[in-house]
Amino acid sequence: MNTMFDTLLQLPLFQGLAQEDFTNILGKVKLDFTKHKAGEVIVKAGDTCSQLIFVLKGEVSSYTSSADASYNFTEYYQAPYVIEPQSLFGMNTSYVSTHTAQTETHTVSISKAFAMSELFRYDIFRLNYMNIISNRAQSLNNRLWAKTADNLEKRIGNFILTHTERPSGRKILKIKMEELAQVVNDTRMGVSRALNDMQGKGLLELRRGEIMIPDAEKLL
Repeated sequence: MNTMFDTLLQLPLFQGLAQEDFTNILGKVKLDFTKHKAGEVIVKAGDTCSQLIFVLKGEVSSYTSSADASYNFTEYYQAPYVIEPQSLFGMNTSYVSTHTAQTETHTVSISKAFAMSELFRYDIFRLNYMNIISNRAQSLNNRLWAKTADNLEKRIGNFILTHTERPSGRKILKIKMEELAQVVNDTRMGVSRALNDMQGKGLLELRRGEIMIPDAEKLL
């Protein structure tokens, strides 16, 4: 197998799948390999999710805006990973975020129809898929029911973490100071002081109109 197929086998959805089964899958489906230039949008928020898209090489950003467009959050991922597998089924089968190639990026797509007719016939694939969805649901539930922090820096950190898909990797939050103060139930001056203290500790970087978080795991 070439490097692309080796990378596919590293993805959580395929881990544990016998090479013989994987070879059999490849013989039945047409894999749509695509090369994206830096800056090219791979999928847009609101597009219908009708396929599983695997990022095999490169860096991709995931941009998500709040419902009232008062703030937005961008995460950066390195390959390999799957783009929003949770959006393939459910009441809303549209992408939540806009995913854009930051470097030359290689992806491969598998249609929802093939996933249902063939991939879900394999116990390992079904188990892997259910684990990914369940782990995500449990993580979100734990964040919702976590004890509210008394410390302002912790409240700011928790607000950031509730918007992350993965703690690792850099993030960018664009939000007005007044909006963040309202969210964490404090004053604008208090939030400004807390952010500057967090910057001094290396937890984030304050830029014009945005907050850059180099490693959200440090906020845990």
